[in-house]
This record gives sequence, structure tokens and C-alpha cells, in this order.
Amino acid sequence: MIEKKDHNGEWSPEEIKAMESLMTKNETGLLRYATRILNDPVAAQDVVQDAFIKLFRRWRSGKPQPAKVSSWLYRVTHNNAVDYIRRESRLRDLHQKNKEEECAQESTAPHGDLSNDEKMKMVLEQIDILKPQEKQVLILRLQEGKSYREIAEITERSEGNVGCILHHAVHKLSNSLRESGALKR
Repeated sequence: MIEKKDHNGEWSPEEIKAMESLMTKNETGLLRYATRILNDPVAAQDVVQDAFIKLFRRWRSGKPQPAKVSSWLYRVTHNNAVDYIRRESRLRDLHQKNKEEECAQESTAPHGDLSNDEKMKMVLEQIDILKPQEKQVLILRLQEGKSYREIAEITERSEGNVGCILHHAVHKLSNSLRESGALKR
């Protein structure tokens, strides 16, 4: 590995070539490996990109480079893939729980219930109790109809974090609406 010699933070042409060479040499195999683990080529690209970013940061910080960079990249890719699977699993569980709660609320609601427009108006009136990040995520989801992935891109958060924030925001709002009598207990 080439050691970082430039003290002003700039990369030398040799360093750039070395990093590009490492990426060219390892990218295809890492993508194939991650795709097999995840069964999702798009997610595999993200996982492999994160592995290269970790290598870049390690290189950039002056930490000693792994003796076998290729093996290190496979290990980091594997760990990133496992983390991705866990995160997606938690997100699916959260979605399922929210869906079950919605179904339970719908089944206990009286037939002469409020229209969707009236419900939306009540929710938006109560939105000031939320933290700014909760407001942002809730508005993007409810008013703008954005997907979790789109919200994650807009807010520069992970999809799991978006789901968690949205869950807490909905929970706060539902408690507030129950206390105000707008929702049945």
C-alpha cells in the first residue's frame, strides 16, 4: 500500500491510481458475493460501496492497511450485508406492527367515523407537538406520499431510521389525539 505523504489532504496521482486499481480488482467479486447474500443487486451495490468507503477512510486516516486488502474487503462486505439484513428485518417487523395496529384501530372504529380529509386535518393540527425531524418525516410520508427510501434520501438518514422516527411520531400523535378526544381509546 502507498502511504499518505501529502500533508494538505490532497491525494497524489499514485494514491488515486492505487485506490482505483484496488476497486477495479475487487469490485466484481464483491458485488457477486454481496448479491448472493442479499438476493438484491441494488442493495449489494450499496453494501460494496460502503466497504470501499471504509477502506478509503482507513487509508485516509493513516491507519495501517490490512495485510490482505482483498480478504479485508470481503469480510467488511459480509459484515455490511449482515447489518443490512438485520436492518431490513427490523424495518419489516416495524411495518408489520404498524399495519396490525392500523387494522386493529380500523376494526374498532365506529361506522360514522370521520372522513380521511377530516382525519388528516386533525393530525396536521396536532403536528406541532412533534420534534422537527419527526415533523419532516411525517409530512413527507403523509402529505407528499414519499416512500421510506425517498424519505431516507431526502433526509440523509437510513430507511430503518426513517421507519423508527415515523413510528415514534405516529405513536405521539395518536396518544395526543386520544387525549384530546379526537380518537377513541
